[in-house]
Amino acid sequence: MGAFRDALKPANCEGVQRWCYVHPDQLNLDVGPWRPTPERPRSSIGLVLIETSWKANQRPYHQQKLALVLTNLRHFALEAQEAGHPVMVLHDDRPYETVLAAQADLLGPIHAMRWAERETRLALEPLEAKGALMVEEHTGWLTDRALFDRAVGNKRPWRMDAFYREARKVHGILVTEDGKPIGGKWSLDAENRLPWDGAVPLPEVPTFPPDAITQEVVETVETRYADHPGRVTPHDLPASAMDAERAWRWALDEAMPYFGPYEDAMTVQHRSLFHTRIATLLNLGRLQAGRVVRDVQQAELALNSKEGFIRQVLGWREFIRHVHDATEGLTEHVHVGMSTTSRPAGGWPGAWPDAPPTVNALADDVPLPQAYWGAKSGLACLDDVTQAVLEDGWTHHIPRLMVLANLGTLIGVRPRELTDWFWAMFTDAYDWVVEPNVLAMGTYATGPLMSTKPYVCGTPYLKRMGDACKGCAFSPSSTCPISDMYWAFLARHAPLFEGNFRMTMPLRTLAKRSPEKREADARVHATVVDVLGQGRALTPQDVKQARAGGRATEPSPAQ
Repeated sequence: MGAFRDALKPANCEGVQRWCYVHPDQLNLDVGPWRPTPERPRSSIGLVLIETSWKANQRPYHQQKLALVLTNLRHFALEAQEAGHPVMVLHDDRPYETVLAAQADLLGPIHAMRWAERETRLALEPLEAKGALMVEEHTGWLTDRALFDRAVGNKRPWRMDAFYREARKVHGILVTEDGKPIGGKWSLDAENRLPWDGAVPLPEVPTFPPDAITQEVVETVETRYADHPGRVTPHDLPASAMDAERAWRWALDEAMPYFGPYEDAMTVQHRSLFHTRIATLLNLGRLQAGRVVRDVQQAELALNSKEGFIRQVLGWREFIRHVHDATEGLTEHVHVGMSTTSRPAGGWPGAWPDAPPTVNALADDVPLPQAYWGAKSGLACLDDVTQAVLEDGWTHHIPRLMVLANLGTLIGVRPRELTDWFWAMFTDAYDWVVEPNVLAMGTYATGPLMSTKPYVCGTPYLKRMGDACKGCAFSPSSTCPISDMYWAFLARHAPLFEGNFRMTMPLRTLAKRSPEKREADARVHATVVDVLGQGRALTPQDVKQARAGGRATEPSPAQ
């Protein structure tokens, strides 16, 4: 820690009118109670930041995420010092609340901004209740609870569309003077479904040469957290405010022009296609949602690219945050069965906190296969995406939903284990992000709370929207087991979907499927669960034998 220690000066406490705690996902000088005013310049606002190894012991965070958070925190501390703030960086191995309680005893009440993560709020609210923390609302969000309640709060099941329309109107984003959507439609999603066809050049992803501080962080993570999954890629660590600006400029200039048409595409040729890759920087606070939405609205871009991006940030990102908050992290008002069988940390080796009771509308109870942690599954689509996540700590939202979550749901993986895997493995993952996206959207574990149907598919969609099939041992037209698993999934849960208008056609097609094929579907599903549960790669011969085998047997929970 020599370079950082040498660069950080001792905090000069003289003249400090208030001390502010900046959490690691609030790294921006222009938000919160540390914003300067004419009466309170930066030199009178002291900042407290905390580096604690306790956090890394809560789940097996990807090494790239640990490095990103730590190097951004240190760079932010130096940027705040350069701007005039007195800065304390506290190094500890205890929980945040313990460190802050001791610091409040020394400094008096500490100002703070409401924390995005529910688990942080629960930990720090007792300090707020007794006056040790003086907390302001989070100024980085674009919508408040009143807007959510007005748009969808009393209209369960909650739907993002109504919320998104209301948010667009309130902010005047892509609307006419009389409040109508520019282009005539609130969503242009139907225009954003091209598969990757090579029609335009793929963008070259920016790199960020590591400075001495980032190099120290990389060495620390690789040494201290070598037992965590993934790897650190030093040149892919945007660490400073300047790096964040360059990443956003690249996104606007190089990614956004073709983002719209190819938003739903997947390819093994390029890990991000035209996605902006800024979610990590947004969720660290380095970039602010209001700013990126305004920039996109004002940019010279096709309307479907503008609207698709704004729907993700102003629509989905804000919506899932409110859903998570309104249900206390999907623990209240969901009205589905709960599961308590999940392993800590999705089965990653080590001593981790117990998994909490978790919503599980489908009663799925298959342990997360080792294929998600790096063992080969034999399915090229899954192996390509898990390799990308293991190497980068990231992939864009279509592989997340239609490969990782889809296959997990078809297999019947315990929703908490899959959620905890996402939480550990993605650099942009926090509880308010992963729990709605995985438990509600990806696995249908909350039932119809915020999803009209389970987001599952068979082989044809994956072949149409991606190109992993070309290098797969399985033929998409004959030996691929994913469609068998899809039909087996529908058969297992058909009673639950009766009356759901969006499931009418799939269930009607299922009803036409012969009893022999349905038994074969169940055997293929059981074989996939058995083989992946043993940590082996599935083969076409496994599928052929399952289809030709005897009576179907469902896998046991132990598998």
